[in-house]
Amino acid sequence: MRDDTPILVADNVHRHFAGVTAVDVEHLEIPRGRITALIGPNGAGKTTLFNLLTGFDKPQTGTWTFDGVPLHGLAPWQVARRGMVRTFQLTKVLGRLTVLENMLLGSKHRAGERLLTFWRGPDRHDQVRAMEILTRFKLDTKAGDYAASLSGGQRKLLEMARAVMNEPRLVMLDEPMAGVNPALTQSLLHHIKDLKAQGMTVLFVEHDMHMVRFVADWVIVMAEGRVIAEGAPASVLSSAAVVDAYLGAHHDTDLRSLIAEMDAK
Repeated sequence: MRDDTPILVADNVHRHFAGVTAVDVEHLEIPRGRITALIGPNGAGKTTLFNLLTGFDKPQTGTWTFDGVPLHGLAPWQVARRGMVRTFQLTKVLGRLTVLENMLLGSKHRAGERLLTFWRGPDRHDQVRAMEILTRFKLDTKAGDYAASLSGGQRKLLEMARAVMNEPRLVMLDEPMAGVNPALTQSLLHHIKDLKAQGMTVLFVEHDMHMVRFVADWVIVMAEGRVIAEGAPASVLSSAAVVDAYLGAHHDTDLRSLIAEMDAK
């Protein structure tokens, strides 16, 4: 039987910096087993919300639960150990470790361990699983290479693969397409859809409306720190509030034309 309860629920999450409100989310639910896009103009508070929910920042107020378990106040590694893993706009791969070593750091059995003490001998099961995931992401031939040698797109793939290594139930991707060569875009889109096919829930931040329309089951829109709309992509992207939010921040962008173009495809 399908579980329709939201996997992540947040209430009254507020974060301000020097009097400027970055996040003011009254209520937020992330649908289980679906791909949800979190969109909005620059400065809308999307990445700050990611940081708060995953323990990389602390709110002035707010509570949230993951699978019914409270997560607020936990450290990032504790959040990851519970099955909620995120990636970053600017990839956080460790360039002086090999691709395989980066993957082993992502193992849920090593979450929270210090970098200088984790290498007490890699677990054989972890090595086999890491290579299986790298093969899926077409990075197996790079396993022995230093992560610093990878292209920007390959680093995005590695970060996503390392997230999968943690056996997450929710994967949070912060602008997975940013700075990626167009040749790898389709590959990344495929892998995002594959995460859902493997039973994971996906929440991603993105500015590319074509990608949102193609891959998302649900869309949540933020502007000035608040959630202003949510729903199916077709209805949300044609919402007057969403159009106004984007045109207010990007007056040179004709979002209505973009929506019409996507509807015609």
